[in-house]
Amino acid sequence: MEKGDDIINPSFAAALMKMDPEDGAQIMDYIRTQALLSREKALLQSSVREQKKLLVENGKLKKDIEDLRGQLQDKQRRRIAKTLLAPVTPLQTSPASSADSPAPSLVDQPAVERRDGQRRKRGDRRSRSGAGSDLLLGMEPRLDVSRLDLRVGRVLSTRSHAQSLSIQEVDVGEPAPRTVVSKLGANIQLDQLPGAMVVLICNVKACKLRGVVSKARLVCCGQSKDCIELLTPPPGSTPGDRITFLNFPGEADKELPTKDHVFERLQPDLCVDSKGVAHYKGCGFEVKGKGLCRAPTVINCSIR
Repeated sequence: MEKGDDIINPSFAAALMKMDPEDGAQIMDYIRTQALLSREKALLQSSVREQKKLLVENGKLKKDIEDLRGQLQDKQRRRIAKTLLAPVTPLQTSPASSADSPAPSLVDQPAVERRDGQRRKRGDRRSRSGAGSDLLLGMEPRLDVSRLDLRVGRVLSTRSHAQSLSIQEVDVGEPAPRTVVSKLGANIQLDQLPGAMVVLICNVKACKLRGVVSKARLVCCGQSKDCIELLTPPPGSTPGDRITFLNFPGEADKELPTKDHVFERLQPDLCVDSKGVAHYKGCGFEVKGKGLCRAPTVINCSIR
């Protein structure tokens, strides 16, 4: 049996040979070739469909792994917080030692009670004032870039302010734009900023600068304070898009503690590489599905 005969009806082949003995064999060869091509095409299409299916399943598995990693980190934080806030179990004295120790006299009992009451009050005050800080210490076992709430924004308007400061109104995907007070370099033309896409830190504590409350911080890059550029998100980004880091999936702080100087401590590891891509410890500033954040022209410089 020749290759391709299994998909051709024998009765059809016999009828064809009877009708056209001279060219019947060539026609049969042509039909076999076309049948084999159709079969290979079907197999190839099936392989492509399987490959696409595997890619989709791989993406789902990757997302599940990230979710599980986040849940594990949350459990670790809760366990640490629970350990720090757990009450201390008082030491129990043995009957022999309690019998040997002299009992306080009636005159000493009020003083002992007063001292115990004062200790309890001081302990209550310490627990009330220190619970937040202890909990914070328990919930903050890390110091990495995931603590920054980095988002994409669009500059709506800008104007000059006192002492080389400027004020920008920036859309970050919220009902109202955020006011940002910045000190930009002389090389940045304010009249060219409206409509520009920028990157902001949105969980800095609001502060008043020369009478105007600033509610975010523009992310810049450059070799010096006098010559800087605004970091730009990838094409296709929209206001409110989150900037994440593949190797640092933690949740951002609701508000960065001012006294901890989180951004200043992270800054030595924030840089723009030789290709103009923004990095933290070798991990790019990424808007998922859209690309990486970049510097417009500068390379090999720090992020400010």
